[in-house]
Order: sequence, then C-alpha cells, then structure tokens
Amino acid sequence: MQYGKVEICGVNTSRLKLLSESRKQELLKTIKSGTPQEKKRARDEMINGNLRLVLSVIRRFVGRGEAPDDLFQVGVIGLIKAIDNFDPGLDVRFSTYGVPMIIGEIRRYLRDNNAVRVSRSMRDTAYRAMQIKEELTAKNNREPTVEEIAKLMDMPKENVVLALEAVVEPVSLYEPVFSDGSDTVYVMDQIGDKNDDTTWLEELALKDAISALSDREKRILTLRFFRGKTQMEVASEIGISQAQVSRIEKNALDSIKKNM
Repeated sequence: MQYGKVEICGVNTSRLKLLSESRKQELLKTIKSGTPQEKKRARDEMINGNLRLVLSVIRRFVGRGEAPDDLFQVGVIGLIKAIDNFDPGLDVRFSTYGVPMIIGEIRRYLRDNNAVRVSRSMRDTAYRAMQIKEELTAKNNREPTVEEIAKLMDMPKENVVLALEAVVEPVSLYEPVFSDGSDTVYVMDQIGDKNDDTTWLEELALKDAISALSDREKRILTLRFFRGKTQMEVASEIGISQAQVSRIEKNALDSIKKNM
C-alpha cells in the first residue's frame, strides 16, 4: 500500500492533508469548549486531517483476507472515538492516544469475523472488559489492572482473563504498531519491565557506559527498566512522543553496547 497511488473508499490518499501538532491541539480544544457549530467544523477538520494516521495503522493488517476499504472504514471509526474521548489537558500527542484506539477498533472487527468461534457469552464478557478498559484508560491516563476491570464487572478476574485471551490473536513482539516515517514503535516497546531490582542494567553494572549518556537518556532508561514504565507512560511524564522515547531508548542502549 503506497499512499501516493492507493485509493480507499473513493479517497485519493495522495491528496489527504496533514495537520501540525499545534493545529491538532487547537482543534481538540475547540471540540471540547467551542460552540456547537465550531465543534462540528473542528471535528470534521480533525477527522480529515488524521486519515493518514488511519492509513499508517491499517498497513499492518493488510493481507489477512480483509479488504483495505473495510479496514479503513473501521479504522476511521476508531479515529472518531479517539477524537471524541481525547482530553486536551493531557500532556501527550494525539497520535499517542489515537493509534491504540484505532488498533483496538480494527482488532474488534477482525475478531467478529474470525473463523475460530468463541461462545457468545465469553465474547460479550471480553467486549465488555475491553470497553471498561478503554473508559478507565481515558479517565485515568493509564491502563487499568485486571483487578480493576473485574471489580467493575463484578466477576472473578480469572473469568475476565479467560474471556480476553479467547478473543485475542497471537502477536509478535517485533510487529510494528505505528510509524511516522522516521520512527517505528513495535509491540515490545509498549511492554513495561517489572523486574525493578534485577534488570539487566543493574546486573551488568555498566557504570562507565551509563555515565556517558545524557541526562534525558539516563532518565528514560531509569523509567523504563528500573520503574517498569511503558514507553507511552514515559512519553507522558517527560512530555515527548512515544516514537521519540523509542528512538532515544534505542540510541542509548546502542551506545551502552558500543562502550562495553
């Protein structure tokens, strides 16, 4: 799929406009606090200005037997949900919040069309759990625990885990999640390291190599490998994009390896 040549749902992708980050923030604030007419105009511009984001996400799902047109339409639904639920007060880029929402919408669509049949009751449980997860994530700006989800559903956490696992397809840790042209975020980049006291950085004790890093690199590695935060959480705390966190983390680790 090449943006300059592919037409999806009658849309010439080569003519899709891009919005600057500052313009996105302006539109999102208007959507939340403007007049009804201002909200509608801002919402329409925000949707049209982020269709390339949808295209970048659906590329990873092409080739699974689903028509690109269908995936694009489903992805746009996820984009609209992200726009309607995004909090402009959060110190994160819209794409950081929007990409997981788009992916979630597409995955739900693919699960509904999955040839492997899961019981209706288990499917309903899983979808309810995912809905609650999205609501809590938007509300608290972090992913909820299984215990929190199970408490709101008033059922044992084991049942929630079983239902979610039944409708989730296996994904490679090295599968790309999002790319903005220069930086790529992989599945493994969104997984936190919970081994606070036994990380490989501590075990190797590469004091000289680590001391040569910049303060920002040290801070990111500390948050990622000593405090077990995901790249999205680190990005939110520092005030940069997840793609930037991924790039800085990679460069820092490469630097440490070269100085070993």
